[in-house]
Amino acid sequence: MSIDNALVMILAGGEGKRLLPLTKDRAKPAVPFGGRYRIVDFVLNNFINSGFFKIKVLTQYKSDSLNKHITRGWTLSPFLNQYVDLAPAQMRTGSDWYRGTADAIYQNIFHITDEDPDYVCIFGGDHIYKMDVSQMLNYHKEKGADLSISAIPIPVEEASEFGIIEVDDNWRLINFVEKPKEKPRTIPGNPNMCLASMGNYIFDKDVLLNALYEDEKIEESNHDFGKNVIPMLLNQGKKIFVYNFHDNEFAGISDKERGYWKDVGSIDAYWQANMDLLASDPELNLYSKEWPLRTFNYNYPPAKFVWEEGDRVGMATNSMVSEGCIVSGGGLSKCILSPKVRINSYSQVSESILMENVDVGRYSKIRRAIIDKNVSIPPNTRIGFDRDEDLRRGFSVSPGGITVVPKGAIL
Repeated sequence: MSIDNALVMILAGGEGKRLLPLTKDRAKPAVPFGGRYRIVDFVLNNFINSGFFKIKVLTQYKSDSLNKHITRGWTLSPFLNQYVDLAPAQMRTGSDWYRGTADAIYQNIFHITDEDPDYVCIFGGDHIYKMDVSQMLNYHKEKGADLSISAIPIPVEEASEFGIIEVDDNWRLINFVEKPKEKPRTIPGNPNMCLASMGNYIFDKDVLLNALYEDEKIEESNHDFGKNVIPMLLNQGKKIFVYNFHDNEFAGISDKERGYWKDVGSIDAYWQANMDLLASDPELNLYSKEWPLRTFNYNYPPAKFVWEEGDRVGMATNSMVSEGCIVSGGGLSKCILSPKVRINSYSQVSESILMENVDVGRYSKIRRAIIDKNVSIPPNTRIGFDRDEDLRRGFSVSPGGITVVPKGAIL
């Protein structure tokens, strides 16, 4: 079912500083995930699968990679007034780049006034999850809300890491606390859990426009939804309700997938979320026919595994190998390979993520590493075994011990 009275605006301009060096040349939503996807693909699939076909992707920071991906992979039908449009920062309202999440929408306010929807969905483009957004929109309508915010239940002990939403027994917002130092108000009827904001909002159009115009006039504002706009609307007595993401269901959902949401904002979180995909029954199922995950399709041949001569065996176990890859006499264990990766003879790679066009030389050994695209690894190279040695070679090493080789590095 097509939802024609809602406009989607995806915030995809984030720098993702904690993901450096993966974000040195690309915005966080453009970072590859799961071999052949980009992070932004997950929110786009959520909306497409939910029946939303009017989508603006707001870009800013080093957006070339993201622009190419959206342009080449996300073409809808203009004949049916369906689109995934790029909305690059244009400084239409002044000489500033986006100063905050609310300012990003304000600088693109003409998209809202031109389309004139009843509802505006403002979602982030940098999280990994599945969600039927139409259920949140129905909740918004049923509550007669001016604004609805999606939130995920988390243990109270983790509250200091998130923006926490406090609600009354009717799930109406009564307070918002950014990374509270003291124990926050818990979920009604559940003293062990509280609500973390997912940064996803559905506004009535007129409420949003009035709030943006008003926030723009406040010089000391950070022009941010969480810090400024939502507290302002709360003080005005607007009807703000919270949607429990744990209640969301989508086609083909499994018990494990209910409430699955990952912020892959750090190298360790990103690596772990990728490794989680390799479980025999993962929390996030990429293979569901009922909830397809689309992306740009490469025109590459199938993956190939060659050689079986003594200890020269091309083999992968507990791994995901994308199209265009050649595993030529080397071994993989618990790895994710993007397209066009080559693993040469007698090399061994484990617990690692190899991005597009990586070439691993003979007799190399790699473990617990992320190798960004277009890296040629010479024969007999060891990565991920000696932290100090990796740092001396100009690689990054995360607090959890994951070595990151930057894009195009010369070894």
